[in-house]
Amino acid sequence: MLAIFDKELVQPPQELNSPISMNNSTNKAKFPQQILNDFASSSYPNKAFSIGFGNSAALAYVPPEKSYSVHQRLFCGLDDIYCIFMGSLNNLCSLIRQYGLSKGSNEAMLVIEAYRTLRDRSPYPAHQVLNDLEGSFAFVVYDSKAGSVFAALGANEGVSLYWGIAADGSVVISENLEVIKASCAKSYAPFPAGCMFHSQHGLMSFEHPTKKMKAMPRIDSEGMMCGANFKVDAQSRVQGMPRVGSEANWAPWGSHA
Repeated sequence: MLAIFDKELVQPPQELNSPISMNNSTNKAKFPQQILNDFASSSYPNKAFSIGFGNSAALAYVPPEKSYSVHQRLFCGLDDIYCIFMGSLNNLCSLIRQYGLSKGSNEAMLVIEAYRTLRDRSPYPAHQVLNDLEGSFAFVVYDSKAGSVFAALGANEGVSLYWGIAADGSVVISENLEVIKASCAKSYAPFPAGCMFHSQHGLMSFEHPTKKMKAMPRIDSEGMMCGANFKVDAQSRVQGMPRVGSEANWAPWGSHA
């Protein structure tokens, strides 16, 4: 999978940027259109499907070779909300009943419904909803009408996810490390497990929502500085953790419907 979001839409942690990427003439970050073209033509020829949203965003998806696997890839769009999902949920059936979905719904459909519920009317905080997802998962949701991006990676690290910075400052997200390296030069890092990112409110841990995140400098095998690793600061505590009630509509993550 591949997701690219314009810097005006998504502002990732500044520690993702590496000064090496700016100065290295042999390995420079690419621009979004080149990244998308390379993904479709070189990485997955004749298989990739992509959808663009002007200059704001682009999503690309490659159907799995097998009809079902533990690490399945799914794509779904509904009411201007799009989701790319990887992995599988052990409790999908119970969550389908909880959200009132049809029996044939898959994980991507469920994530969209969970996102809509959180955005519009949920009395629960986002971290509680994500903690209800049992299994190995990673997903990226783009709400094209609201102009919001929501990404998360499960805590058990059964699925990998990476993010980085393109040549124009756009954010690039993929499970394919080689795609990220080729696209973002040294300005990339693993997406932290057990964490979620929202375009309006940044990165936080859904495993430990009262703890702050900290960036740890990362050096690659060549001794070059790369984008930082992000970890939970066990000694910290978020001050004034907002309460989420019927009038809050997923504060601090969503906007009022």
